[in-house]
Amino acid sequence: MSGGDMAKPLLGHRSMEGDPSITPAAGRTVGVLGSGDFARSLAIRLVCSGFKVVVGSRNPKRKAGLFPSAAEVTFQAEAVKKTDVIFVAVFREHYSTLCDLADVLAGKILVDVSNNTEINHHKESNAEYLASLFPACTVVKGFNVVSAWTLQSGARDGNKQVLICSNNQEAKRTVAEIAQVMGFTPVDMGCMSSACEIENIPLRLLPAWKIPIFLALGLFLCFFTYNLIRQVIHPYIREQKNKLYKIPIEVVNTTLPCVAYVMLSLVYLPGVLAACSQLYYGTKYRRFPDWLDQWLQHRKQIGLLSFFCAALHAMYSLCLPMRRSHRYQLIETAVKQAVEKKMNIWVEEEVWRMEIYISVGIIALGLLSLLAITSLPSIANSLNWREFSFIQSTLGFIALVISTLHTLTYGWSRAFDENQYKFYLPPTYTLTLLVPCTVILAKVIFNLPCIQQRLLRIRRGWEKGRYVKFVLPSATGEYSSGETSSNV
Repeated sequence: MSGGDMAKPLLGHRSMEGDPSITPAAGRTVGVLGSGDFARSLAIRLVCSGFKVVVGSRNPKRKAGLFPSAAEVTFQAEAVKKTDVIFVAVFREHYSTLCDLADVLAGKILVDVSNNTEINHHKESNAEYLASLFPACTVVKGFNVVSAWTLQSGARDGNKQVLICSNNQEAKRTVAEIAQVMGFTPVDMGCMSSACEIENIPLRLLPAWKIPIFLALGLFLCFFTYNLIRQVIHPYIREQKNKLYKIPIEVVNTTLPCVAYVMLSLVYLPGVLAACSQLYYGTKYRRFPDWLDQWLQHRKQIGLLSFFCAALHAMYSLCLPMRRSHRYQLIETAVKQAVEKKMNIWVEEEVWRMEIYISVGIIALGLLSLLAITSLPSIANSLNWREFSFIQSTLGFIALVISTLHTLTYGWSRAFDENQYKFYLPPTYTLTLLVPCTVILAKVIFNLPCIQQRLLRIRRGWEKGRYVKFVLPSATGEYSSGETSSNV
């Protein structure tokens, strides 16, 4: 496998791909105990990778048709005798059924591929429990983060990483060798104590998305409630008009761009805060607070949720003329104009406002689409760092500026109309401008030459108050040393 195809290692552990101690293992005989979906997919992948596979089953005659013809399906005891590396593809509760094979399994390498149904369901990991049942065997935890679908369709269609841990270094190298020949990237996770952590990984549901999703939902509920008060409750109390029909489309469509706009600004706000921290302390080596560090790590997910809300806003906007209520309002307006004998209702200012508003919105959505596409690993890996940084940073900031213009043209001069302040509450779009305008203003300040140069020096290692040594020639021609502050 080429180095360019190697996936980024998880959890900061060492990838074993390219390790000189790992040698090709194609042609080795590998055993599989079990006949479930994962065992069948594992056998298929092993056969396709050039291994000789022996499957151990309690009912080999009945299960033989489920496995590829190149794999030998026999009784468990016979399968164990024919190989030194055995994948244990059975559930934890069935480990005890293998105790009769303890003598035959002695000295073998057992690869535990099992998972639990809940995080930390047992006090000890499945691999540690298997090792306690078979102390004469060497147990390696691995392949549990790879799905049966990935095994069948190949590493290119799923996560290529195989997390491996064991107390025996030689056994880990053997399993890593098998994984590499199968087209996966083995990642050494250390000793057997890491097995519990590895078994918890497949059970976590979108761990990097929880905070961004809760943030998006919180913003949506806040803006939805605010718009509901202005668009539905206010007309009902002041004019006794029932406008509940606005809730499914209009209120939601007014809320979605607010969430998308604020979420986009929250992608770039932590960078502003980080720059302020570096300028204040005069160093890049001071650790950011945990909340800011977490915020910086979740910017990709926040940006994708911003694009999602913006795309929904575009679809909702296209559907506005399809509503029955909108058609009734058009007919009612036309009738009123006919009664009042108004022949020309063209308003030049409103026409230009809507033209600019829609055009700028389309451009903003296009830039957000570009940001979302380049955040995908398959696209990001094809870009060098300068290209990726230009798209995500420069074009992303341009998208924020254009989104601000989109919001301003929507508001136009209505922000100064007292009729827009229902219950003395300002229009929703005026609230959304607070964070984005702060980010834009900060970016402009940071681009001032005096600020930009200082920030650039800090990020290149300069520190405020740090003393550096220097050497000066004396009057006699000899050199004397001295020191000065680096911020002079």
